[in-house]
Amino acid sequence: MNQNNVTGRILWLVIFGIAMAFVESAVVVYLRAIYYPDGFSFPLKALTDYKILIEVFREVATILMLLSVAVLAGRLRWEQFAYFMFSFAVWDIFYYIWLKVLIGWPVSFFDWDILFLIPLPWIGPVVAPVSISLLMLIFSILIIRSFNNGYEFRPKPISHVLAWAGIMLILYSFMYDTGATLHQQMPKPYRYELLIIGEILFIGAFKIAYSKTAKQENIL
Repeated sequence: MNQNNVTGRILWLVIFGIAMAFVESAVVVYLRAIYYPDGFSFPLKALTDYKILIEVFREVATILMLLSVAVLAGRLRWEQFAYFMFSFAVWDIFYYIWLKVLIGWPVSFFDWDILFLIPLPWIGPVVAPVSISLLMLIFSILIIRSFNNGYEFRPKPISHVLAWAGIMLILYSFMYDTGATLHQQMPKPYRYELLIIGEILFIGAFKIAYSKTAKQENIL
């Protein structure tokens, strides 16, 4: 693959992610002005009737948009997955950057946020999604680099097992506190140990999956 083509694709994906993050953050600014005029805080205020469905479908649309540009950018399945991770990471990181610019929030990386709504509301400190997105950014760039150098990325079964174990742990850390997410209670302390273990599993899964490619490229 031509290096200029890859650079151009990455550049446009960065532009897309930053612009999309602004749209997403603008919507959140409006929602907080309506539901949290005195500043966003827990306990959460319940969205009623059709509004919760609108939010759910908005999140589905967001994922489909990120997936669409990834499919257009890549040729092979894992290359497309890498572009999806890259786009998602840029979007997620700049979502918080734009919120900081627009309304001065978050004040710190440890401020709590509503992260997602499917299948249950996800809550956690900002540091959790941002740290995951940084890992995704690193992994995706290395995978895209491999495909650009003519080496196909093919994860081994053990990598899938480790990655899914990490995903399950982190999802549990976001959704286990149903009192705070579904019953408007104050959240319990975040399970940082689950986030750390999950991210270690992600790193291990990627290292195993990438080891063969890295040896071919002589970078490990």
